[in-house]
Order: sequence, then C-alpha cells, then structure tokens
Amino acid sequence: MEILKNGSRPSTKGDPRWFTGSVRLDPLFDPHDPARAWGAAVTFEPGARTAWHTHPLGQTLIVTLGRGLAQREGGPVETIQPGDVVWIPPGERHWHGASPTTAMTHIAIQEQRDGKIVDWMEKVSDEQYHG
Repeated sequence: MEILKNGSRPSTKGDPRWFTGSVRLDPLFDPHDPARAWGAAVTFEPGARTAWHTHPLGQTLIVTLGRGLAQREGGPVETIQPGDVVWIPPGERHWHGASPTTAMTHIAIQEQRDGKIVDWMEKVSDEQYHG
C-alpha cells in the first residue's frame, strides 16, 4: 500500500500551449506497473479551457466544484457541474473548461498507451467556446 499525502506533490500551471486562461493541475496519482491509469485534479478559472485534444485510451472527468463546459467535435457545448461524470471515448476530439463566469474543478483520469496520455491540437477559439 502507498498513501500519497495531500499536499505532498506540487501544483503546476497549465501549459499555455494547451490551455487558455488560468489553469492549475494537482497530480493525484501515476500508474504503477502493470496499471496504466493516471489522475489529476484540474482547476480552471472562469473562461479557462483546454485546447482541442484526444486521448488514446479515453478519459473520465468527475466534476467536483463549480460550473464547466465540455464539447466533443460536432456536438453542442454542454454544461457540466458537480457530481457529473463525463466519459470521452478513445480518439474523440474534445475540449473542456470553466464557464465564462464560474471556476470549475474536475478530477481527470486517463490511461497511458506507450507512455502517452494525450494528443494536443489547436486552441479552442472564443467563438467555439461561446457556442
């Protein structure tokens, strides 16, 4: 058994190449062989969001605080809130982040394939964000 104490791993800022606005990533766990799951708590300030991206083995988001937005390519911009669980299938192009007026925190869980958990693409435009 391993217990990772709260606050034992430093927070990092979201890389501006892949995020718009202020984003904080708090690592929760990394995979231990043979497991592949990786998890982090991600906090988006109002208006902040990811770039378009995909995950080779999919992603699960568990919204814990605030109000957010999520969109898969070709679908509507959808509101997400605490208690919502969002499943993004492998290879599905999508983005997610906070609403324009309210911060949002979610736990992101994804599995790595050959050491990779995400494929980043272009940033989400303001027009796309506002739907």
